[in-house]
Amino acid sequence: MPRARRNAPPREDVLTAAMTMIAERGLERLTMAALGREVGMSSGHLLYYFHSKDELLMQTLEWSEGRLGAERARLLARPGSAGERLDAYVGLYVPDGHRDPHWTLWLEVWNRSQNADDAARDRQAAIEGAWHRDLVALLAEGISRGEFRPVDPDRFAARLRALLDGFSIHVAIGLRGAGREQALGHVGEFLDTALLAS
Repeated sequence: MPRARRNAPPREDVLTAAMTMIAERGLERLTMAALGREVGMSSGHLLYYFHSKDELLMQTLEWSEGRLGAERARLLARPGSAGERLDAYVGLYVPDGHRDPHWTLWLEVWNRSQNADDAARDRQAAIEGAWHRDLVALLAEGISRGEFRPVDPDRFAARLRALLDGFSIHVAIGLRGAGREQALGHVGEFLDTALLAS
């Protein structure tokens, strides 16, 4: 077995360190050399495992999304009304604040996707698709229970996620007057008007 493989920390330790560095120092400070120092590897060894910074960022995003996906599944499976679970979904979606590490990472991956290959785009689409499918299922449940108006769940989910993305970007980049509470308030007003059964 090559020496690099024997001495390498577990993959999850590297991805955890990458996300911690993004949270504490910002994405611009996440270099292969700096990450290598954090986990006790050379930048060459990191490149051996991840091949490029783009791949490191994508794998970190996929790892982070896996954790969020498990949290989303737990929230959506809990007892309560569809409306309460929709509020929980929205709360999980919207960033915690300026420079939220998960959203900072998403913004960078989106930016780099302009030059990405089809395989990378497919990986991004898989992440987006999981959020979309869960929302469609929740909307369909709320409609069937009479909690929500009889909208097309797929179309409504696409529009709601676009709204959430827009507000979330404003929160994540720290746009003045666009904090998390303001975003949640706007989304809540939209849902009250457009979705909740009268």
